[in-house]
Amino acid sequence: MKPLLTLFIVCVIDVLGFGVIVPLIPYIGSRFDASPALITAILGTHALCQLIAAPVWGRLSDRYGRRPILMFSLAGACVSYAILGFAPDIAWVLASRVLGGLMAGNISAAMAYASDISTPQDRAKALGTIGAAIGIGFMMGPAIGGLLAGENLATASFVRPALVSMALSLFAIALVALRLPESHTAEHRAHALAAGGRRSPLALVRELPALRYVTLAALCVATAQAIFESIFALWALARFGYGPRTVGLFMFALAIVPVIMQGGLVRVIVPRFGEYNVAYAGITAFVIGMAIAAAAPGIEIATIGLVICGAGSGAFNPSGSALASKQASGSNRGSVMGVYQSSSSLGRVIGPFLSGAVFGHFGPGSPLLLGAVIAAPAAIAIALSSKRARSADPPRARDPSSARDPG
Repeated sequence: MKPLLTLFIVCVIDVLGFGVIVPLIPYIGSRFDASPALITAILGTHALCQLIAAPVWGRLSDRYGRRPILMFSLAGACVSYAILGFAPDIAWVLASRVLGGLMAGNISAAMAYASDISTPQDRAKALGTIGAAIGIGFMMGPAIGGLLAGENLATASFVRPALVSMALSLFAIALVALRLPESHTAEHRAHALAAGGRRSPLALVRELPALRYVTLAALCVATAQAIFESIFALWALARFGYGPRTVGLFMFALAIVPVIMQGGLVRVIVPRFGEYNVAYAGITAFVIGMAIAAAAPGIEIATIGLVICGAGSGAFNPSGSALASKQASGSNRGSVMGVYQSSSSLGRVIGPFLSGAVFGHFGPGSPLLLGAVIAAPAAIAIALSSKRARSADPPRARDPSSARDPG
């Protein structure tokens, strides 16, 4: 089995486990009589801890390799699911999200791995494959979690989804251990240290202006996505009376669109139009779709808006990741991708803290409209990143190892 295919399967399994249990958190919080603001704040706490941890995991993967970080973070996720599924009160729900966020080093390590085994020309395709894996996990996970939990909030079971998520994490660990070779070998790690690959995240942002702006774009889009994702279950409950099962199935249907974009169409449109143009188009579609969903009078129009929004995020996410990775050399790729993931994590911190408060004060549609407004400036950031990239020497040109293709 080729390394990228193995990594794809690992990411699907990992995100599937995350997707099974996490969309149920608003319903778990409701069972403990938590307010919408508190529920979304708990979701934001997970992202805050991930924000703190992601650059550290990226640098550790540069120093010790991708495989150990993948396995260790998967083990931490397994423990967090156990705490969440058996939580006796809201404090334990919060504790599970803190641990889950601190142990969420797998995505940046997976993206660094995909960058390791791809050439610069194929990097968007490789990262699109990882994005598709993430999308598949989020597509299937909520549906499985909703079916396992049930529709009636009073009788819903949150233990069954937790046990499934734990089993999936353990299976992913075994797959990494047995089937995934190390992409960042001892030789390359030694080169990373010699080349100064242990620079701090702030140093990397100062030294790489194009990275600075693409991470800013990712921050805007991630904040808008987090606003929607954190409020979606409460929005669906308030607007249409949907319970866990219906919301899970609805999320399954919506996730098909970004999966198709990241797993198929991105491979075709990026070589033809380039990462920057695809990123522009993705941001535009995302903003338009979010605005339509916010103003929709019924579920039919809202669904159209959410489909457009999903197509936009499916175009932007792999393009943005590829643009970030192209600012890296072989010696600091994990660190660069950790910085990029940190920007997304920061967005996932800001979004939930905004969504619950706005939902409570201005009504169900207002968080979606706010998301459209926040995502729009990402297009300006992409333009600035493009300008900086054209005026700077590509960092990868200084490091022959960045063009290798061991996979």
